[in-house]
Amino acid sequence: MPRFYFDIDDGLRFTSDDDGQALPDRAAARNMAISVLPPLARDVMPDGDRHAVWVVIRNEEGDAIFRAVLELVAEWLD
Repeated sequence: MPRFYFDIDDGLRFTSDDDGQALPDRAAARNMAISVLPPLARDVMPDGDRHAVWVVIRNEEGDAIFRAVLELVAEWLD
C-alpha cells in the first residue's frame, strides 16, 4: 500500500508528518484528510473572526498532492 503524509497547519503551529500512513489509495487519503479537519478546528477555536485549518497530503516522493482547508468566518450582519 502507498504511504501518505499529512502536514497540518492550524494557524498557530505547523506539524510536518514524518511517519505517514499506509492507505489503499489517494481517495482513502483524501477522506482521512477531510475527516481530521473538524476536530482540529474545534481544538483551536479562533479568538478573532477568521480562522483556517489546513491539511496537505504528500506522497512517498514528498510531493504535495492534495490540500483540504476548513475556514471559519464569523461576522455580524447588522
